[in-house]
Amino acid sequence: MKTGNISVQTENIFPIIKQFLYSDQEIFLRELVSNAVDATTKLKTMARKGEIAGEIGDLTVKVIVDKEAKTITIRDRGIGLTEEEAEKYLNQVAFSSAQEFIEKYKGEANIIGHFGLGFYSAFMVSDKVEFVTKSHKENTQSVVWSCDGNPSYTIAQSEKTDRGTDVVLHISDDAVEYLENERIEGLLTKYCRFLPVEIQFGTRTETTYEGEGEDEKKIETEVANIINNPTPLWKKLPAELNDGDYLEHYNELYPNSPDPLFWIHLNIDYPFNLTGILYFPKLSTSMEVQKNKIQLYSNQVYVTDEVKEIVPEFLTILHGVIDSPDIPLNVSRSYLQSDKEVKKITGYITKKVADKLHDLFKANREDFNAKWKDIGMFIKYGILSDEKFDERARPFALLCDVNKDCYTIEEYKEKIKALQTDKHNKIIGLYTNNDAMQDGYIQAAKQRGYDVLFMDQVLDNHFMQHIEYKDGGITFVRVDSDTVNNLIQKDETFESVLSDTEKTTVETIFKAVANAGGDVSVTALSTDDQPVTITRAEFMRRFVDMQRMNGQPNMFGDMGDSYNVVVNSNHPMVASKLLKLKDGDEQEAFAKHLYQLALLGQGMLKGADLTAFIQSSLSFIK
Repeated sequence: MKTGNISVQTENIFPIIKQFLYSDQEIFLRELVSNAVDATTKLKTMARKGEIAGEIGDLTVKVIVDKEAKTITIRDRGIGLTEEEAEKYLNQVAFSSAQEFIEKYKGEANIIGHFGLGFYSAFMVSDKVEFVTKSHKENTQSVVWSCDGNPSYTIAQSEKTDRGTDVVLHISDDAVEYLENERIEGLLTKYCRFLPVEIQFGTRTETTYEGEGEDEKKIETEVANIINNPTPLWKKLPAELNDGDYLEHYNELYPNSPDPLFWIHLNIDYPFNLTGILYFPKLSTSMEVQKNKIQLYSNQVYVTDEVKEIVPEFLTILHGVIDSPDIPLNVSRSYLQSDKEVKKITGYITKKVADKLHDLFKANREDFNAKWKDIGMFIKYGILSDEKFDERARPFALLCDVNKDCYTIEEYKEKIKALQTDKHNKIIGLYTNNDAMQDGYIQAAKQRGYDVLFMDQVLDNHFMQHIEYKDGGITFVRVDSDTVNNLIQKDETFESVLSDTEKTTVETIFKAVANAGGDVSVTALSTDDQPVTITRAEFMRRFVDMQRMNGQPNMFGDMGDSYNVVVNSNHPMVASKLLKLKDGDEQEAFAKHLYQLALLGQGMLKGADLTAFIQSSLSFIK
């Protein structure tokens, strides 16, 4: 038997490992299983090159929990270590054999670990760790390396006869939760379900039937419980797959979730290695937090679902998997590190997503238009937050009107410019964010031959402002921001049928009934227009809406909710009916009714005022 000290710079290395090196204690299982897979991968690589004699046999990695003995064993049948190698690789923290192997078999081996610290994560949950190993090399003695959580270790001969390694963890009292099968199976499912070597945890019962009728026999067989899929979809070529394969994989990632709209298969090997599949989920009109996040893997080992460093923020709405051995991780593989390569990967993913969307747009415009309600939020978010995506997405960013017809920005400008260009040569896009509440305004605009966009998503204010800024040739105005003749300012005007004195009288009456609720103006409009119209200034309303969306207080106070009362001096209800009433109280009551009708049309008549309006309406009917 030999004894010695692990080569470290401090006597306190184990407390540091236990408390600070890893972000989560549960990481130990991922690291140790990944090491076992690495040892197996090395053996398979050497066997392909003819460097291993004979059959290599079953290479399943096994995880074994012995609750009574308080141990967890991670067993592999990989290359194993000689006594000399065990001393070399286990006794020098951060000295990993992975790098040597990668250099020797460059381009042929897919090794998960690049650090020598993964093995030492075992001490986060163990009072003692035994490393029992036998090398694949002929005529070598198996050995057991043992350490009880301080820099001293022992290494002795072992009775192990088969190739490979058993890492035996003697679980400490403060980590007994890991002796529960459910806990271990949960961790294996989380971190190891796509590792490239089969992982067995326990057994399961398979039931089959033989014979028929009275002779039928039920046969139950115990079979190995393989918890992972060694060949996940993203590691295959797109040409080998069909839609059913992608949908099945989505359900594997996110059980019981609605089917995605479509997906993008990522596959690149230069200037970095990256594979993956990104799915477009159905999005609602709100930006709620998505429970199904993009999962980041490194050589099929789960790393995290917090991917904002590698995926632009707007792409985090997507679901799926990104797998890259080139992503720079910290020593515990738990966090991404800032790196110029990350920016390259981010740029590639953004370009790939934009290209896929453009291809879908060109391949089937009708289908793309139909999907806009679900993908429009995502595309608008990308346009607003990412300059490169904005450039690529402009050709397929759509504007859809109340008739559910959709157009690109350039198509829409061309469609409306003849009728909706104002006297300053600016194209005016009219829109509604509530077609039910603003129907009267929409119908008035349609009677003029105008088109009205439907813009009801939370990002639409920002999106329209972005188009106005980037394009410069179009501006957007909500249909209730002014009277229909002023939505698109032109030189045409109507003559008023009222004298100046009569207009003053009408203004005085309506100012009294409006009760300072809004600014009153008497304007000559068409007789087909409403007698009283409530309007809100576009700039003020849009600014206040943006403040509310961003959770900011209304800096304009009551002004932010102000509105204008426009009285149509040419409408018969005003020009004839109102002014012919001789009694002042009757005039005021009639004017108030017209005013409240306008408020009702905007959803602004509520509570006691609404109740009183209903009562007065019944009186008018009687």
